Amino acid sequence: MQRRHVDADISRSWLLVNGARGHAEFDEKLASRADQVILDIEDAVDPKAKPEARASVVEYLSAERDRQAWVRINDHSTPFWADDVAALAGLPGLAGVMLAKTEDGSHVTETYDRLGGATRVLALVESALGIEETVHIAKARGAFRLAFGSGDYRRDTGTAADDLAMAYPRSRLVVASRVGGLPGPIDGPTVGSSHGVLRDATEVTVSLGLTGKLCLDTDQLPVINEVISPTPSDVAWATDFLADFDARGQVIRDGSDLPRLGRARKIMNLATAFGVQPA
Repeated sequence: MQRRHVDADISRSWLLVNGARGHAEFDEKLASRADQVILDIEDAVDPKAKPEARASVVEYLSAERDRQAWVRINDHSTPFWADDVAALAGLPGLAGVMLAKTEDGSHVTETYDRLGGATRVLALVESALGIEETVHIAKARGAFRLAFGSGDYRRDTGTAADDLAMAYPRSRLVVASRVGGLPGPIDGPTVGSSHGVLRDATEVTVSLGLTGKLCLDTDQLPVINEVISPTPSDVAWATDFLADFDARGQVIRDGSDLPRLGRARKIMNLATAFGVQPA
């Protein structure tokens, strides 16, 4: 299988991989259908094993081979954070970092600065405080995109996992991303092996305006990628609309043409990036 390159600002599937696993598994995940791979040296790793996992990830991303992965680092309040950013700064294979438990814009900016001022910082928001600070986080210097740590958010707030209960934090992330001029946010993972449950959950993700989703297993990737992509019928509509628009000299006929034109162009851009053909 030839892995398709998808820019991180529109990436749909973000696969978390335990950073304590071996390099062979990292290679396997990088060859999967994931748009982006995140090597996790935060929650996935026991505190006593974090230095070893960090060293393994650093070694992997220092190799001359063409490897590009994100790394989920420990949150700003922990003693591990400073060592994480110091070890990762300047690595040739570092695509960016996911900053765990972000609760303030300064956490993003300080991480960004310590990494050299060029590495993308994906802010993972996982608490009530973080959700209420999302606009400041999204507007912080160095912020690249927001992601939702739904499991820790539920643990922090006692919120149920149902769609209604989780609509508020997801919508806050969507609005904050728009205010901050960031790409659409990334939803939290769906636990379990049922593709039907995952499909339903990802459809809710899309309906609320989120444009990516964390995942925990490669089996989830095809479903997430399919649901977040434009459908073949969407692409067919956009193709026909743009052809008609060009045929009439790109003349705007009424107030509905501009929003339809914007939608058609967005669909075609995504279809090209994701390899979706018209029906």
